[in-house]
Amino acid sequence: MIEYLNTIDQQALIAINNWHAPYFDSLMWCITSMLSWALILVALLACLRHDRRQALVVICTIALTILISDQISSGLIKHTVERLRPSHNPDIASALHLVNGYTGGRFGFTSSHAANSFSVALLVSLMMRYRRVMFALMSWAVLQCYSRMYLGVHYPGDILGGTIVGLAVGYGVYRLWRWFERRWMHCYDPIFTQDDATLLASSVYATVCFLAVLAAFI
Repeated sequence: MIEYLNTIDQQALIAINNWHAPYFDSLMWCITSMLSWALILVALLACLRHDRRQALVVICTIALTILISDQISSGLIKHTVERLRPSHNPDIASALHLVNGYTGGRFGFTSSHAANSFSVALLVSLMMRYRRVMFALMSWAVLQCYSRMYLGVHYPGDILGGTIVGLAVGYGVYRLWRWFERRWMHCYDPIFTQDDATLLASSVYATVCFLAVLAAFI
Protein backbone atom coordinates (compact mmCIF):
# COMPACT_ATOMS: atom_id res chain seq x y z
CA MET A 1 0.00 0.00 0.00
CA ILE A 2 2.79 2.44 0.90
CA GLU A 3 4.59 1.72 -2.37
CA TYR A 4 1.36 2.28 -4.30
CA LEU A 5 0.72 5.62 -2.57
CA ASN A 6 4.33 6.63 -3.16
CA THR A 7 3.97 5.85 -6.87
CA ILE A 8 0.78 7.93 -7.09
CA ASP A 9 2.54 10.76 -5.26
CA GLN A 10 5.44 10.70 -7.69
CA GLN A 11 3.20 10.59 -10.76
CA ALA A 12 1.09 13.47 -9.49
CA LEU A 13 4.18 15.57 -8.83
CA ILE A 14 5.66 14.90 -12.27
CA ALA A 15 2.35 15.87 -13.88
CA ILE A 16 2.32 19.17 -11.97
CA ASN A 17 6.02 19.88 -12.39
CA ASN A 18 6.15 19.11 -16.10
CA TRP A 19 3.44 21.65 -16.86
CA HIS A 20 5.80 24.60 -17.03
CA ALA A 21 6.82 27.64 -19.05
CA PRO A 22 9.48 30.35 -18.59
CA TYR A 23 6.94 32.89 -17.33
CA PHE A 24 5.54 30.51 -14.73
CA ASP A 25 9.06 29.57 -13.68
CA SER A 26 9.61 33.21 -12.74
CA LEU A 27 6.17 33.58 -11.16
CA MET A 28 6.45 30.50 -8.96
CA TRP A 29 9.98 31.49 -7.98
CA CYS A 30 8.63 34.84 -6.79
CA ILE A 31 5.67 33.30 -4.97
CA THR A 32 7.75 30.73 -3.08
CA SER A 33 10.05 33.45 -1.70
CA MET A 34 9.34 34.45 1.88
CA LEU A 35 9.58 38.08 0.70
CA SER A 36 6.29 37.53 -1.09
CA TRP A 37 4.60 37.90 2.32
CA ALA A 38 5.98 41.43 2.82
CA LEU A 39 2.95 43.45 1.67
CA ILE A 40 0.54 41.15 3.51
CA LEU A 41 2.48 41.56 6.75
CA VAL A 42 2.59 45.34 6.32
CA ALA A 43 -1.18 45.37 5.83
CA LEU A 44 -1.64 43.21 8.93
CA LEU A 45 0.47 45.62 10.99
CA ALA A 46 -1.67 48.48 9.71
CA CYS A 47 -4.76 46.59 10.90
CA LEU A 48 -3.26 46.48 14.39
CA ARG A 49 -2.89 50.25 14.73
CA HIS A 50 -5.91 50.57 17.05
CA ASP A 51 -4.36 49.18 20.23
CA ARG A 52 -0.60 48.80 20.75
CA ARG A 53 -1.01 46.34 23.59
CA GLN A 54 -3.25 44.04 21.60
CA ALA A 55 -1.01 44.52 18.56
CA LEU A 56 1.95 43.17 20.53
CA VAL A 57 -0.09 40.16 21.66
CA VAL A 58 -1.23 39.40 18.11
CA ILE A 59 2.30 39.72 16.69
CA CYS A 60 3.69 37.41 19.39
CA THR A 61 0.87 34.95 18.73
CA ILE A 62 1.62 34.84 15.01
CA ALA A 63 5.33 34.42 15.73
CA LEU A 64 4.54 31.57 18.13
CA THR A 65 2.39 29.90 15.48
CA ILE A 66 5.17 30.01 12.89
CA LEU A 67 7.71 28.76 15.43
CA ILE A 68 5.57 25.79 16.49
CA SER A 69 4.50 24.76 12.98
CA ASP A 70 8.04 25.10 11.63
CA GLN A 71 9.59 23.13 14.49
CA ILE A 72 7.03 20.34 14.19
CA SER A 73 7.46 20.15 10.43
CA SER A 74 11.19 20.75 10.00
CA GLY A 75 12.63 20.02 13.41
CA LEU A 76 10.61 16.93 14.27
CA ILE A 77 8.80 15.22 11.40
CA LYS A 78 11.35 15.73 8.61
CA HIS A 79 14.21 14.28 10.61
CA THR A 80 12.07 11.44 11.93
CA VAL A 81 10.50 10.33 8.65
CA GLU A 82 13.52 11.23 6.49
CA ARG A 83 11.65 11.12 3.20
CA LEU A 84 13.85 12.43 0.41
CA ARG A 85 12.61 15.45 -1.47
CA PRO A 86 11.74 14.61 -5.10
CA SER A 87 14.63 16.84 -6.19
CA HIS A 88 16.97 14.61 -4.15
CA ASN A 89 15.35 11.31 -5.10
CA PRO A 90 17.54 9.59 -7.74
CA ASP A 91 14.49 7.66 -8.99
CA ILE A 92 12.70 10.73 -10.34
CA ALA A 93 15.11 13.69 -10.04
CA SER A 94 16.09 13.43 -13.70
CA ALA A 95 12.43 13.69 -14.74
CA LEU A 96 11.88 16.97 -12.92
CA HIS A 97 12.09 20.52 -14.22
CA LEU A 98 14.07 22.49 -11.63
CA VAL A 99 14.12 26.28 -11.59
CA ASN A 100 17.43 28.10 -11.06
CA GLY A 101 18.98 24.82 -9.93
CA TYR A 102 16.97 24.97 -6.70
CA THR A 103 16.63 21.61 -4.92
CA GLY A 104 15.87 22.54 -1.31
CA GLY A 105 17.06 20.59 1.72
CA ARG A 106 17.47 16.83 1.71
CA PHE A 107 14.19 15.82 3.35
CA GLY A 108 10.72 17.04 2.37
CA PHE A 109 8.01 15.46 4.55
CA THR A 110 6.31 17.49 5.79
CA SER A 111 6.40 20.76 3.85
CA SER A 112 7.31 23.66 6.12
CA HIS A 113 5.95 26.11 3.55
CA ALA A 114 2.57 24.40 3.76
CA ALA A 115 2.65 24.16 7.55
CA ASN A 116 3.66 27.78 8.09
CA SER A 117 1.36 29.22 5.42
CA PHE A 118 -1.75 27.38 6.57
CA SER A 119 -1.08 27.93 10.27
CA VAL A 120 -0.83 31.70 9.79
CA ALA A 121 -3.71 31.79 7.29
CA LEU A 122 -6.08 29.96 9.64
CA LEU A 123 -4.96 31.83 12.75
CA VAL A 124 -5.41 35.28 11.22
CA SER A 125 -8.68 34.25 9.56
CA LEU A 126 -10.12 33.13 12.90
CA MET A 127 -8.83 36.27 14.60
CA MET A 128 -10.48 38.55 12.04
CA ARG A 129 -13.70 36.51 11.61
CA TYR A 130 -14.41 37.74 8.08
CA ARG A 131 -15.01 35.35 5.18
CA ARG A 132 -13.22 37.59 2.68
CA VAL A 133 -10.04 37.32 4.77
CA MET A 134 -10.29 33.54 5.08
CA PHE A 135 -10.84 33.15 1.33
CA ALA A 136 -7.92 35.42 0.46
CA LEU A 137 -5.45 33.94 2.95
CA MET A 138 -6.40 30.32 2.29
CA SER A 139 -6.09 30.93 -1.45
CA TRP A 140 -2.66 32.46 -0.86
CA ALA A 141 -1.61 29.43 1.20
CA VAL A 142 -2.77 27.11 -1.60
CA LEU A 143 -0.77 29.14 -4.11
CA GLN A 144 2.30 28.90 -1.87
CA CYS A 145 1.89 25.12 -1.75
CA TYR A 146 1.41 24.82 -5.49
CA SER A 147 4.63 26.74 -6.07
CA ARG A 148 6.53 24.12 -4.06
CA MET A 149 5.24 21.30 -6.25
CA TYR A 150 5.77 23.32 -9.40
CA LEU A 151 9.41 23.81 -8.41
CA GLY A 152 9.78 20.07 -7.85
CA VAL A 153 10.83 20.26 -4.20
CA HIS A 154 7.73 18.71 -2.59
CA TYR A 155 5.39 15.85 -3.34
CA PRO A 156 1.63 16.40 -2.97
CA GLY A 157 1.88 14.11 0.06
CA ASP A 158 4.44 16.46 1.63
CA ILE A 159 2.03 19.34 1.07
CA LEU A 160 -0.90 17.42 2.54
CA GLY A 161 1.10 16.55 5.63
CA GLY A 162 2.26 20.13 6.08
CA THR A 163 -1.29 21.41 5.60
CA ILE A 164 -2.61 19.14 8.36
CA VAL A 165 0.16 20.28 10.71
CA GLY A 166 -0.45 23.93 9.86
CA LEU A 167 -4.22 23.79 10.36
CA ALA A 168 -3.85 21.94 13.65
CA VAL A 169 -1.27 24.40 14.98
CA GLY A 170 -3.17 27.43 13.70
CA TYR A 171 -6.39 26.35 15.41
CA GLY A 172 -4.62 25.32 18.61
CA VAL A 173 -2.77 28.63 18.95
CA TYR A 174 -5.99 30.51 18.14
CA ARG A 175 -7.74 28.82 21.06
CA LEU A 176 -4.80 29.73 23.28
CA TRP A 177 -4.97 33.35 22.08
CA ARG A 178 -8.71 33.55 22.79
CA TRP A 179 -8.18 32.22 26.30
CA PHE A 180 -5.40 34.74 26.93
CA GLU A 181 -7.45 37.63 25.57
CA ARG A 182 -10.38 36.82 27.83
CA ARG A 183 -8.41 35.79 30.90
CA TRP A 184 -5.71 38.45 30.98
CA MET A 185 -6.72 41.19 28.53
CA HIS A 186 -10.45 41.12 29.31
CA CYS A 187 -11.27 41.44 25.61
CA TYR A 188 -14.49 39.85 24.37
CA ASP A 189 -15.21 41.79 21.19
CA PRO A 190 -13.47 41.42 17.81
CA ILE A 191 -10.38 43.61 17.57
CA PHE A 192 -10.57 43.95 13.78
CA THR A 193 -13.04 46.00 11.74
CA GLN A 194 -14.54 45.44 8.30
CA ASP A 195 -12.10 48.01 6.93
CA ASP A 196 -9.25 45.96 8.37
CA ALA A 197 -10.60 42.86 6.67
CA THR A 198 -10.88 44.68 3.35
CA LEU A 199 -7.33 46.01 3.68
CA LEU A 200 -5.82 42.62 4.45
CA ALA A 201 -7.74 40.77 1.74
CA SER A 202 -6.82 43.47 -0.77
CA SER A 203 -3.14 43.14 0.16
CA VAL A 204 -3.25 39.47 -0.83
CA TYR A 205 -4.74 40.25 -4.24
CA ALA A 206 -2.34 43.17 -4.72
CA THR A 207 0.57 40.84 -3.95
CA VAL A 208 -0.56 38.34 -6.56
CA CYS A 209 -0.96 41.09 -9.15
CA PHE A 210 2.42 42.61 -8.33
CA LEU A 211 4.20 39.25 -8.56
CA ALA A 212 2.40 38.45 -11.81
CA VAL A 213 3.77 41.66 -13.34
CA LEU A 214 7.21 41.27 -11.76
CA ALA A 215 7.56 37.77 -13.19
CA ALA A 216 7.25 39.14 -16.70
CA PHE A 217 10.42 41.19 -16.24
CA ILE A 218 12.78 38.76 -14.52
